[in-house]
Amino acid sequence: MGVFSSLLFWRRKAPIVPVVRLSGVIAAQQSLARRGLSLEAVEPQLKKAFSMKRAKAVVLLVNSPGGSPVQSSLIGNRIRQLAGQSDIPVIAFCEDVAASGGYWLAAAADEIFANPASVVGSIGVLWAGFGFDKLLDRIGVDRRVYTAGEAKVTLDPFQPEREEDVARLKSLQVDIHEQFIAHIEARRGSRLKGDRKDLFSGAFWTGQRALDLGLVDGIGDYRQVIADRFGAQTEFLMIEPKRKLLSLGGGGVSAHINSSVVGDVAERAVERAYFARYGL
Repeated sequence: MGVFSSLLFWRRKAPIVPVVRLSGVIAAQQSLARRGLSLEAVEPQLKKAFSMKRAKAVVLLVNSPGGSPVQSSLIGNRIRQLAGQSDIPVIAFCEDVAASGGYWLAAAADEIFANPASVVGSIGVLWAGFGFDKLLDRIGVDRRVYTAGEAKVTLDPFQPEREEDVARLKSLQVDIHEQFIAHIEARRGSRLKGDRKDLFSGAFWTGQRALDLGLVDGIGDYRQVIADRFGAQTEFLMIEPKRKLLSLGGGGVSAHINSSVVGDVAERAVERAYFARYGL
């Protein structure tokens, strides 16, 4: 066997580990410039990763401050379905932040690793908004809303806050929080340490402290951990999303770009607000 044939044989036998990046705010919305971290956006990469022959594991690089609990659940469930069908272990690596929905995604893995300075946890539910009722009074604007069903204007930002509306919102948050807790307990089980009330309070910790609490299984970056486990010759295959072609529609390129710019600026502001909660 010649040198070239030997190299080809070695490459064919080298372990393969596909890598899927789960980064950004978890949301169904998509824009011209960016794709939301949703099941629709990441499923093609996940399916490709789990369908690879000779894959020793699938690596998830998680860098998300959270977002939609529905999309978090959908993505997490799909990861478990694909892992079950392929019988391939899943290893998550927390980067800057794996908090709230980001930690929901990480917990879908069989093992979780983090950087010592990663932000991990925030197992809770958040709702935030603004009230504009006093602003309307100051500028002399009357808002007229007509409904069938008294709950249709619950938490209307242009009307004074009502106690019954807040109570209803909190009941929804409790339901979602319980679903979040059930997911973490099902995935982490006896690995969780410390007081459950503290773990599920919405607090977050560094990766090093998260290890002590059983929220992660180890400290390390994916290249070193995988090389230690499967060998230095392991090939990492980054599974990237396909770039979407620009859809012109009736208004042409200019109209689409102009309309998307405002929306994208707003999205980026929201995204920055999510990350800023964790000092990022």
